Amino acid sequence: MDRETIGRLGEDAAADWLEGHGYAVLERNWRYGRYEIDIIAERDGELHIVEVKCRAADGLTRPEEAVTPAKFSALRRAAEEYISQRGVDADTRFDLVSVTHSGGKFEVKFVPEAMLPEW
Repeated sequence: MDRETIGRLGEDAAADWLEGHGYAVLERNWRYGRYEIDIIAERDGELHIVEVKCRAADGLTRPEEAVTPAKFSALRRAAEEYISQRGVDADTRFDLVSVTHSGGKFEVKFVPEAMLPEW
């Protein structure tokens, strides 16, 4: 599988996991200019901005290590625009879904509040 296919399948696995755990997926791959939010979900009245990182199980780095301060800053900017455009009035959480793949199988790990915004 090529990198794009693996990324898409990893995001599918992340969305499936979220829905299976009571999250309503509102948007996928929401874009604002050069910024993108992988998944926007809602659960219990809270908005969840979800970054998905997918890596090979035998890779040198874990998916969690790919969320840099610059990436989080971009996510925060995109989230601010989404909230403004949609008129969202809810607590907002920034979560991470770490997906590892091996042999066509995907393992999902949810990291709640992986990033803490300073609005």
